[in-house]
Amino acid sequence: MVRAPFLLLLLLPPLLHVSATTSEPCELDDEDVRCVCNFTAAEPEWSSAFQCISALEVEIHGGGRSLEQFIKFADTDPKQYIDVVKSLRLRRLTLGAAQVPALLLVAFLRGLGYSRLNQLTLENLEVTGTMPRPPLEATGPALSTLSLRNVSWAAGSAWLAELQQWLKPGLKALNVARAPSLPFSCADLRPFHSLSSLDLSGNPGLGEHGLTAALCRNKFPALRELALRNAGMETPSGVCAALAAAGVQPRGLDLSHNSLRPAAAAAPRCIWPSSLSSLNLSSAGLEQVPEGLPAKLSVLDLSCNRLNRLPRPDELPEVSQLTLHGNPFLDKEDPKDSGVNTVCATSTLATGVSGTLVLLQGTRNLV
Repeated sequence: MVRAPFLLLLLLPPLLHVSATTSEPCELDDEDVRCVCNFTAAEPEWSSAFQCISALEVEIHGGGRSLEQFIKFADTDPKQYIDVVKSLRLRRLTLGAAQVPALLLVAFLRGLGYSRLNQLTLENLEVTGTMPRPPLEATGPALSTLSLRNVSWAAGSAWLAELQQWLKPGLKALNVARAPSLPFSCADLRPFHSLSSLDLSGNPGLGEHGLTAALCRNKFPALRELALRNAGMETPSGVCAALAAAGVQPRGLDLSHNSLRPAAAAAPRCIWPSSLSSLNLSSAGLEQVPEGLPAKLSVLDLSCNRLNRLPRPDELPEVSQLTLHGNPFLDKEDPKDSGVNTVCATSTLATGVSGTLVLLQGTRNLV
């Protein structure tokens, strides 16, 4: 029989009692960098995961099955494997497509606490049952990036506070998409003192009211980048009000891929965070430049909207880099240009000149 500490990293404790005799269903690339496992068979060959032990990046997909049968392994003490776990090259790990008891998830995090893992992604998971009482000090991994996509929790909106207690401090980036439980419950959430990037994109039901609740006041003191693509935002001024209520001071704000509309005439004017220097309003269906934008920006992206004319200088903030490609008025200026859709589907191009100079130089400099 083979005993392998790697089971703790794969959330598959039964590997302790099986032999590694097959290469399926896992594939390791020729450089020993990336290993992907898809356990979709009726009777999966769990031992195939042994070949991932040398990889830097590992993806494990459980085929949507429940791991309840493995909960008896949750009491395994990871200290007996500490030296081997420390020697693993693993830096990035993705776990998905499974129903995971909370007790087993905690055992998994405890095992990772001795590894050098810095990026963890959980996707298409259902975490069942209640989380155990946390230790006095976090025993899980010291992550720089945590990403969750379509992860449901029996804990409901308290999931982040409960998960946080098992992670060592120092998380720098948190990405949460397609979350059934948003906003977060702020009551038991500890401050994320090192978190500089928060991405809540891909949550169309969040909305501005939910954003106000999710940006728990005084919990994200170091936040510098906030992404809200396709997050149900309606007006830039509504987002501004949410930022003010939460007291966050981002430098970059991404509101692209929301269906933005003009603010109501009676809406109070909002004071934007003084730190804000980059604002992305691309692919937002805008027919005109929204009113109430920050007075001064380093970067303003208005690409891939429905602007039918070149914005006037008095409609724009004082801006260093203005992006306008992919708007209908540029098609009128250059009828030979038929690549707007292609441009908008790829990267955003910045002009690198001030908004005033752009207007003086003409629209051809913007494509």
